[in-house]
Amino acid sequence: MTHYLDHAATTPMFPAAVEAFTQSAGRVGNASSLHTAGRAARKTVEESRERIAAALGCRPSEVVFTSGGTEADNLAVKGTWGSRRDADPARTRLVTSRIEHHAVLDPVDFLAEHHGATVSRLEPDRCGHLAVDDLRAALDEGDDVALASVMWANNEVGTVQPVAELAAVAREHGVPFHTDAVQALSHLPVRFDESGADLMTVTAHKVGGPVGVGALIAARDASLVPQLHGGGQERQVRSGTLDVPAVHAFAVALDETVATRDVEAKRVLALRDRLVEGALALDLGITVSGCWRAGDGTGRLPGNAHLLVPGCQGDSLLYLLDAAGVECSTGSACQAGVPQPSHVLLAMGYSETETRGALRLSLGHTSTDADVDAFLAALPGVVERARRAGGPA
Repeated sequence: MTHYLDHAATTPMFPAAVEAFTQSAGRVGNASSLHTAGRAARKTVEESRERIAAALGCRPSEVVFTSGGTEADNLAVKGTWGSRRDADPARTRLVTSRIEHHAVLDPVDFLAEHHGATVSRLEPDRCGHLAVDDLRAALDEGDDVALASVMWANNEVGTVQPVAELAAVAREHGVPFHTDAVQALSHLPVRFDESGADLMTVTAHKVGGPVGVGALIAARDASLVPQLHGGGQERQVRSGTLDVPAVHAFAVALDETVATRDVEAKRVLALRDRLVEGALALDLGITVSGCWRAGDGTGRLPGNAHLLVPGCQGDSLLYLLDAAGVECSTGSACQAGVPQPSHVLLAMGYSETETRGALRLSLGHTSTDADVDAFLAALPGVVERARRAGGPA
């Protein structure tokens, strides 16, 4: 039996979302066509847009469908930077943090390397928290900022940021604020209207919907330069034929997530704490990355457990756990097949050696006590074998 503990990467689709997807996939119709089939497809899209808007606390017109979180982040960063620079050539600076997802970091680096953008990078503390005063100080440096972007919750260590406070500081300075809420959406009360953000990224496959569809929630007055050119289907800022079945399934999954979120957050929090406490009790020298406190599901995502196992390589741990029927991930990003130390952990002050033995266990709506038991039962043998195979170089 396989025990899946990688919900932060993607979570299984809800049965209702699968049903919605297959139902819509069985019907022909381009949502931009004017005939009967096209109008029926458009009706599905717009009804789904309304449901998503209601779940996220925004207007339907503020929901811009994309192919997922990466495209939404790129549109937010590049699109806002381009618009702001066009309006005022002096506005070339981007303010972000060192612990963002690469879907934000890489567009920022691209603009810096190829278009002359300058970047201010906020430093996290040992817990992964970002200070509101640090954002204020960065914005006080000058009137050249095009955009500030800080993720709602970190995808590796689960640290939750004070988004509303950060957004308020940006607004004081007249700077658009973007937040990647991809990881936060499943277990935190994410609402666009209460966040104060101008732009917010969400995606379906982290909330029980399909891979390949997401949205950029963009305030009505948000100005964006399109990154894709064509039919202008989404508010003239995003072109491409809409994936009607995926949009439909996204709406259904998000409805279910919001309806069950409070109960689910408490349930996975209890599982997470049992997993962490059990791992620490094995006397293997394991520590928790970032700040963890039993019962805390607000400062750290309820379903996130990030462990450092000394004397081991993360990829060895991953493969040995996989062979034991436990699926999780490491804290490292693999680029071209070469394990790299986690930029998040390095920014938080961990050494490169410490980051090598990182494991991320993330729980979701299908997680059970049996999954935690399987991990804890397999871990001692896995660690012993991984240490024999050789620790960090």
